[in-house]
Amino acid sequence: ATGMAAVFSTFAALLKSGDHIVSARSVFGSTHALFMNYFPKWNITTSYFDVNEPETIESFITPNTKILYAETPTNPAVDIIDLELLGTIAKKHNLILVIDNCFATPYLQQPIKYGAHLVIHSATKLIDGQGRVLGGITVGNADLIREIYLFSRNTGPALSPFNAWILSKSLETLAVRVDKHCDNALKVAEFLESHPNVNWVKYPFLKSHPQYEVAKKQMKLGGNIVAFEVKGGIDGGRKFLNAIKMCSLAANLGDTRTIVTHPSSTTHSKLSEADRLQVSITDGLVRISVGLEHIDDIISDLKQALEH
Repeated sequence: ATGMAAVFSTFAALLKSGDHIVSARSVFGSTHALFMNYFPKWNITTSYFDVNEPETIESFITPNTKILYAETPTNPAVDIIDLELLGTIAKKHNLILVIDNCFATPYLQQPIKYGAHLVIHSATKLIDGQGRVLGGITVGNADLIREIYLFSRNTGPALSPFNAWILSKSLETLAVRVDKHCDNALKVAEFLESHPNVNWVKYPFLKSHPQYEVAKKQMKLGGNIVAFEVKGGIDGGRKFLNAIKMCSLAANLGDTRTIVTHPSSTTHSKLSEADRLQVSITDGLVRISVGLEHIDDIISDLKQALEH
């Protein structure tokens, strides 16, 4: 029914009391809530690794670890994790590798090629692409999918037939749409990187991205999400959002419209500064889901907001 329904159903179908998850710390907020607030009720524990310290992953694996989990690119900081490395670790320790591929879509990145057993998508985002329906998808190993299917069928998080039809039609245009999203996003990232009121920019296909080479290896294009830091911290971020005119202000992403989000004052405002920094969310971090509008219009709106 939703991306989170896919996440929950995947874990709930495959784990039992006493099992352990090793996950990247940078995960969607609701996934973090599952790991920290709900799974412990059933004696399922989670250890987090830092996406910028992949060499530490194996140190978190215990005899009862069952799943290795990550998002790449991450939300909202657009960090990249080496899927080939994760596949090698999962194979070595006989773990189920589960990848949230929401930001990339199957058009840009296929984690199964690198050893993932299961891949999850929030179809609400780029797969629908027009903000019409909610949906979640898990694909992969047939035996594992059978377990997830049976769990979902018996517990209720099923996709409605109409939403399934909408998403099947959306897939017909996925490549065309995502190509344009990526073209616009790279131009937005290059513009922001040259602006004096921006401290830094993260976009997978910018050469300045710390994991640029990894992104080039495993992604066809850089995706439609750009993260950057506005000068002035939280106040700078708020002023920037308040000055936006054309772009949308919302927590969604992957729409035809360009959507701007300031996590520190909105989606992650209830976290302490220390907790936000652990997942690379600085006070001035802004996430842009670059849409399909004319690139000149997008850049013009961002420029006037930065200089407001």
